[in-house]
Amino acid sequence: MNSSQYSSVFSENTHWSSLHCTKDSLTDVFGWFLQGLLAGIAFLCLIVKRFCEPSYVRRSWETWWYDTSKQGIGALVIHMTNVYLAPLFQGDPCTWYIINFLLDSTIGLFIIYVGIRVCQYLARSRRWDAINFGEYGAQKSWIYQTWIYIGLMVIVKLITTIFIQMDFWDNVKNFVLSPFSDPKIELAVVMLIIPFFVNMLIFWVTDNFLMRHTRKNKKRPQGGNSSDPSILQRVKVKYRSIRKDSREKVIESESEALISGDDEPLDSPTTTTTSIEAADQKVSQRQSVIGIA
Repeated sequence: MNSSQYSSVFSENTHWSSLHCTKDSLTDVFGWFLQGLLAGIAFLCLIVKRFCEPSYVRRSWETWWYDTSKQGIGALVIHMTNVYLAPLFQGDPCTWYIINFLLDSTIGLFIIYVGIRVCQYLARSRRWDAINFGEYGAQKSWIYQTWIYIGLMVIVKLITTIFIQMDFWDNVKNFVLSPFSDPKIELAVVMLIIPFFVNMLIFWVTDNFLMRHTRKNKKRPQGGNSSDPSILQRVKVKYRSIRKDSREKVIESESEALISGDDEPLDSPTTTTTSIEAADQKVSQRQSVIGIA
């Protein structure tokens, strides 16, 4: 190895050693462990969401699996793309990964919403039932919808990759995660902590996009009651029953106060005796006036 090759290798090693997060941090054993843990938490979030849905719009497990599997495949494509692209940018791979992730969760969410709405419009106007997200009655509908969703993810990645080339992100890169000096802590923040809170919101909202058409077609039973109410419905029913009981008690106490404050009935013996005594006094006064005259 000549001196020029040795100096280039030495400078490259020095460059990566000066960074908190090395180029292999996202793909080593600890990095894959955090990624698997994050995927399990996101999947659990979607299960909890299903049980929070009212029973009259709650999807069957089969329909739920079709919806969530599309989202899972799309998220996997985006995640692996971010892991692959992060070391290619100059600087800390962890900071580039989190910047890509946040862009996918903001601009990407808007693109997904527009794309799904366009597909639903085409499904209604052109009668292309296979691309109507949330409906799986047509043949191979899940396959078509999954490929469309992956295509939307690719469009999101292309737009965010172009957007991230702006010089503005150099300042963001220097600011993001600067307080962390330990590589393991930085990797945990990038791969688990921040994505945990953001993914809970993104997966919840995206799942609503994917099931929106199905929820509109479901009709609520008359009276708003269901044999298997959701957790939110149970809380509302309990709150309303407490308000109703308290309102009835207030009305009852007010009625008792009004009855106690009213005059006695005219037909009572006390009222009749008082009226007779007043009439006798008037007669005696008249007789005394006549006698004086």
